[in-house]
Amino acid sequence: MAVPKRKVSRMKRGFRRSADALNQPTYVEDKDSGELRRPHHVDLKTGMYRGRQVLQPKDDV
Repeated sequence: MAVPKRKVSRMKRGFRRSADALNQPTYVEDKDSGELRRPHHVDLKTGMYRGRQVLQPKDDV
């Protein structure tokens, strides 16, 4: 069974746990519609991605 050679200090433990903090997702303003969307994702309202029509736009029924 693996046993730690020495005690992990509070500082080292904190360095490791600092990656556990949650980050807010980033949003960018769409150039054409002005809506907020995730970067590198298709705009679901217009169906555009990088200036090309990729999907049919969603219709609000």
